[in-house]
This record gives sequence, C-alpha cells and structure tokens, in this order.
Amino acid sequence: MSSLTAVNPALIEWTGHQGLPRFDAVKDSDFAAAFDAALAAHETEIDGIAGQSEAPTFANTVIALELAGDELSRISALFWNKAGAHTNEAIQALEREIAPKMARHYSKIGTNAALFARIDTLWEDRDQLGLTLEETRVLERHWKGFVKAGAKLPKAEQERLSAINEKLAGLGAQFGQNVLADEKSWALLLSEEADLAGLPDYLRDAMAAAARERGEEGKYAVTLSRSIIEPFLTSSERRDLREQAFKAWVARGANGGKTDNREIIRETLALRAEKAKLLGYANFAELKLDNTMAKTPTAVNDLLMAVWSKAAARAGEEEKDIAALIAEEGRNHEVMPWDWRHYAEKIRTQKFDFSETELKPYLQLEKIIAACFDVAGRLFGIKAVEQKGVPAYHPDVRVFEIRDRSDKLVALFLGDYFARSSKRSGAWMSSFQSQHKLPLKNGHVGELPIIYNVCNFAKPAEGKPALLSLDDARTLFHEFGHALHGMLSNVTYPSVSGTGVSRDFVELPSQLYEHWLTVPAILKEYAVHYETGAPIPQALLDKVLAARTFNAGFNTVEFTSSALVDMAFHTRGAVEDPMAVQGEVLAEIGMPKSIVMRHATPHFQHVFAGDGYSAGYYSYMWSEVLDADAFAAFEETGDAFNADMATKLKANIYSVGGSIDPEETYKAFRGKLPSPDAMLKKKGLAA
Repeated sequence: MSSLTAVNPALIEWTGHQGLPRFDAVKDSDFAAAFDAALAAHETEIDGIAGQSEAPTFANTVIALELAGDELSRISALFWNKAGAHTNEAIQALEREIAPKMARHYSKIGTNAALFARIDTLWEDRDQLGLTLEETRVLERHWKGFVKAGAKLPKAEQERLSAINEKLAGLGAQFGQNVLADEKSWALLLSEEADLAGLPDYLRDAMAAAARERGEEGKYAVTLSRSIIEPFLTSSERRDLREQAFKAWVARGANGGKTDNREIIRETLALRAEKAKLLGYANFAELKLDNTMAKTPTAVNDLLMAVWSKAAARAGEEEKDIAALIAEEGRNHEVMPWDWRHYAEKIRTQKFDFSETELKPYLQLEKIIAACFDVAGRLFGIKAVEQKGVPAYHPDVRVFEIRDRSDKLVALFLGDYFARSSKRSGAWMSSFQSQHKLPLKNGHVGELPIIYNVCNFAKPAEGKPALLSLDDARTLFHEFGHALHGMLSNVTYPSVSGTGVSRDFVELPSQLYEHWLTVPAILKEYAVHYETGAPIPQALLDKVLAARTFNAGFNTVEFTSSALVDMAFHTRGAVEDPMAVQGEVLAEIGMPKSIVMRHATPHFQHVFAGDGYSAGYYSYMWSEVLDADAFAAFEETGDAFNADMATKLKANIYSVGGSIDPEETYKAFRGKLPSPDAMLKKKGLAA
C-alpha cells in the first residue's frame, strides 16, 4: 500500500530469527509516522470491504476483516510491548497521543453503517450459511463487537460514544504512566548496618543493585518493585522503616501533583457509566459481563461474598496470632498493615519450622524456568530450545524456540524476567503474533505464535544467581500458563486464537499451571541449592507443602476486597468521590484495619490503566474455581501427569482458544461445571 512505503520496513516485515521482529532495526522515532500510515492503510482496507458490490459472504466480509490491518497490528504489537516493558519519555508522549487516536480509529470502524449492514445480514442468515462451530463463534464475536461499538445507535449517540472511547483511552494511558512515575521516583536509601537489620543476603544484593542503578554506589535501595518491597516488609526488623516503605507503596497514584490518579478515576467511572447507558445497559458491569461465564454482577458478588465471609473469619484468627506474637516480644502496638508480613513470616517459621529465607536458596530462577518447560514437556510434549545471541527488545530478554515431539517449530517464546525502571510493575503475558491458519497476502498460510512473558524479579549482583520466593516462582508458572494458552493454540481464525476467550476464563490456563510447581516430583528435581546443588531436603519439602494454605485469610481478604470495590464502582455508575466509595465498601464488608486492598484504587492498573479487567478483577477467583476443580481431575487419577487427562486438557482448554463456548469446552474436559468447593479446599477455607 502506498501509504506504507515510507514506513521503516522492520516494523511490518519481520525478517529476524524464525520470523521474529528485527528489534535492533527499529527506532523510537519510527513509530509516529508508521502509525499514521498504518491507520490510513487499514481505513482503506475497511472501506474496500464495506463498499464492495458483491453480496456479503463469510469469506468476503468476515475473513477479510480477520486479515485486515496486519501492518497496524504489527506496529501496535511492537509499540505496546515497548510502552509496557521498556519505555521512556518519547514512548510515553507518543502513547498519550496514540491511545486516543487508536480508540477513534476503531470507533469509526465500529460505526461504519455499510460494514455493519454486511455483518448483520450474515448474522441474521447464520443458520443457512453452513458455518462451522468456530466460524459461528467468529461471526458472533464480530457482530457483538459492532453492536457494543454503537453500530445500532443514532448518529449523534455514535459520535458521543466515539468521544467517550477516545477520552477513556487517553485517561487509561495517563493512569498507568502516573503509577510508573510514582514507582520510579521513590526509593528509600539505606547505608547503616542498623537499617539493614533482619535483611537476608539475597535481598541486600538486590537492594545494592537497585541503588547502583540510581547512581548510589555503596548504598541499599528499598524500591516499590514488588520483588524488593515485599521481602523488605517481610524481613526488616525496623518497624519505622517498614512503615515508611509501606505507606509509599500503597500511596502510588495518590501523592498529589501531576501523577495523582484520583481525578482520572472519577472521570473514568463517569464516562464508563455513560457508555453503558448509551448501549442500553443498566451499568458498566452489566456491559462488561454480557459475554462472560459469570453473566451478571449478582453472580459475581454472590461468589465474592461467600468467599469473603470465610476469608475474613480466617484473617481474624491470623491477626490474633500476630497480636499475641507482638505482645510476646514485649511490644504494645496494634497490628498494622506494615506488621502483617513480618510477623506472619515469624509465625510460619514457628508453625512449620521453615522460613522464606531458608527456602529461597533452593528456588533459582534458571531452575524454575527449566521446571516450567519440563512440566510443559511432560503434559504436552513440547520442548524449549534457547537461541543465544538473537536480539530482542532488551538485552535481558531471552529467546526460545518451542518445538513438538517431532521437532517441528510450534512457537517462539521470549522471557523478560528482571525488574527495571523502564518497565511497569507486575507480570504479564502478551504476543507479537497470534496463531491462525488463514492464507496471507504474502503467500504464506497461517502464522506462528510469538509469545512473551514479562516479570519483575530482582536482578542479582553480577555472578550471582537470581533467587525467587515461592510467590515469585508461582508468578513465573502463572505467566507461562498464559504463554502456553497462546503457543498451543490450534484454531483457524485470529480473533479466537489463544487467549481470545472471555475474561473470566482467560485465567484458567495460567492459574491451573501454577499447581504443577508444587508437585513433589518437580520440586525434588528443580528445587536444588544454588551453592551445593543438593536437592531440597524431604523434611523442608514436606513443610513447604504443609504450609501451602498458611496466611490464606490475609491473601484472600487482600484480593476479594479489591474485587468487591471494582464491582461496586461499576454497578453504582458515576461517583463524585471514588475514594469515599472505596471506604464505604470496605466499611460495609468489615475490612480489617490490619490489611489493605491488594490494589488500592489510585494504582489499580488492572481496572483503570485501560479497561481489560474493569468489572472483571473477580475473574481470577472465578477461574480459581475452575482451576482447582481441573487439577483435582489429575489428582483423582493419582498421577499429576496422567497422559489421558493431559491430552483432554490440551484439546479442550489450551488449544481451542475462543472457538468454543467456555462452559462447553470445560464440560468437554471435566464432564461437568464445578462448584466452589475444590477452590475453598485448596485455599484452606473449607469448613
């Protein structure tokens, strides 16, 4: 296309190793012009599909839409990867410009009357078209997408909806950038030995490396990266420093000034409520839940409150134990949030006779990565072959070929494991390219999935191994479960590939995969001491497994309170003071003073840095109901790697993407839909 002739070809013609992008050939300055050209080219393609004289068919309309905008997709994949995992001021400035521009572009497509008329005709005639089940699902996805984009609204309301979407995109980009700015700008620099009381060597090393990155050689930096702040809050004997660090951690996005997110939240909620009303829904939660397994806010809140009552009761018992230990130490303060992790770890050490510090030398990043790959091999017959020297988007990123039993290349996988100031916090999976089987205009048929995981583990000192906490190791397994969902995809159409499923099903493959981390055979093989190479002692392994439900009340209260606040925001509509609503909800449910939400509203990126998990944070728990039941299917056979179950798991969960209704595909795997019982048992909250 002529508009693309001036674009850096490395952005759209991926000629790197096995079809990887040539990251080293792309400059930040390439993106602005490339987006303009690709948006124009995509618009021309859309006009061509909408304006053709032939009657609509699945091929000339739906398949054409599935393949349209390839150049825009490639440029976007590279840009949003950079914006999340290795950003800078130039990328952030462009992100604030591009996010609303993209929203405007897709709003225009969604309200293209001629295009929707073609889709609507096909939808009305779908029973006579001889479509496969997957094709029907793809058509339904397009039709519903147009309806939710406002295709059936009068022109004036379409224009208002487009303006809302554009504004929301800009607000979401700014929200995430504000949180990153608060995380990046804050550090507690320590230099006296007394300030480091209780800190294990691995944490001191990570804090020294963080200080060096900030130009403070010889000092130790407590940062707001979870891989540093959480172990600091757990191990530091200095209550005053724990309090200082904790308050900075929970204040992200609410520090006043230009990075304060509270007005963004108020405006976002008002616009989402207005959008829902325009589209005929009672509230934004009803809109978001329309195409999910949960279906209604009532169903979501019923699950959350059923779990809340059990979690709050357990947390109350845990708090009494902590208060008793504080008194035993001769202190007279009440249990505060900056105390919980510290004393919970001491209690765990007493109850189960092991500490996180004792376990950590056995959890080397390299070995846990190898364990991830081994589990995938045992279950699904694939192997990962690292490709040294292949350029990626950052020197720390590693590239792997994923091959099947016959050595056929089935995917490319990139692992980006270490925290850095240019990366947003948290962990996630995304893709540069999704699997599908459609013929392309370049003559190829189908595309190989190119999937990446991003984590934020503390980078070790030069020459030392990266050591993980048990939570870190679970995070790595979780994100690789998402990656497998993308890499094992075996569908025809891109829109239902891999993780293209309903929001409350998307966490099933990831949360399910976490279970294999603590299968004894895996821990015995891969949990080996970083200095001696000795496997984890059986006695320590037994203690680790016995302690799996320790602190379950705290963990579940943290999560469930966040999910309940999310649902309250999106069922109440526009709210003048979101922080007051947060306080109201927490008071109504009886939130303990000693615990805070896992994600306080001003830094709740799942919900406000875009709308991916808005009215959807509950989905982790919804999927947890499924994953506990799914792993029980393996346990019932007596073999965590049962071949028949693994075959059914791959065929019905990991490879079908969104090509089948999630309820149907789960029942095909398990024979039934689950109750919450297995999940409550897994958490240790069952009666």
